[in-house]
Amino acid sequence: MANETPKPNPEIQVKAAKTTMDLATVIGLLCGFGLVISAIVLGGDPKSFINPPSVLIVIGGTFAVTTMCFSFSEIGHTFKVIMKTVFYGARDPSDAAIQVLRIAEMARKQGVLSLQKILDSIASEPFMHKGVAMVVDGTPGEEVEAIMRRDIQATIQRHIKSTGVLRRAGEFAPAMGLIGTLIGLVQMLGNLEDPSTIGPSMAVALLTTFYGAVLANMVFLPLASKLERNSAEETLVSNVYLMGAASIGRQENPRRLEMLLNSVLPPSKRVQYFD
Repeated sequence: MANETPKPNPEIQVKAAKTTMDLATVIGLLCGFGLVISAIVLGGDPKSFINPPSVLIVIGGTFAVTTMCFSFSEIGHTFKVIMKTVFYGARDPSDAAIQVLRIAEMARKQGVLSLQKILDSIASEPFMHKGVAMVVDGTPGEEVEAIMRRDIQATIQRHIKSTGVLRRAGEFAPAMGLIGTLIGLVQMLGNLEDPSTIGPSMAVALLTTFYGAVLANMVFLPLASKLERNSAEETLVSNVYLMGAASIGRQENPRRLEMLLNSVLPPSKRVQYFD
């Protein structure tokens, strides 16, 4: 009788993390700007808060000075990370731990080579797929752990760099606002004999500070904090996958793996797979 191709284990079907709009980020931005705009509209003429020279000084100056501190590729990567922050696909650490324990239990009962038939089922999680594939190929558990840990550190460094770009921009935006304020005051004091120039000069002086404060405290710094949060969450899930792959590679008891996973998971996310 011909050998039949083994079917994937139906219990080990990992779906890709669903990418959805981060409502907390979007609602926070919309509400923040909505409140500021409402105050402007209710307080007078909104057109008085629109000043092209101030926009050029703050936005253009912040971009230019921030670019001096980094490279064009790093600035471009930061824009991509911002989009991923708004449209964020997160996997629940508890779900990740359960899937890892199911795979470990399968390896314990059927042997490590049996995991070959579930590689396609976990392809939607590249990091876990890489770890399990290395184990199936016979890579020692210690080497699997070292390779995956280096991958995690490289990802963390990329996130740190993007966070640094946003925090630098958050530092420079108010400074550019101050520079614009000084420019406006110099222009005003240099043309006191012409009263018609006092209003536009004062507008530049005040609006640049306003623009800089808004950009720093309502855009750059909040996004940097959200990126740090998302990075920590992604790192936690990656560590769950790392511990699972390394444990399977060392052929440890899955019950021990469960205790190890619960030691890194937050109390609200801990699992009880074998109890």
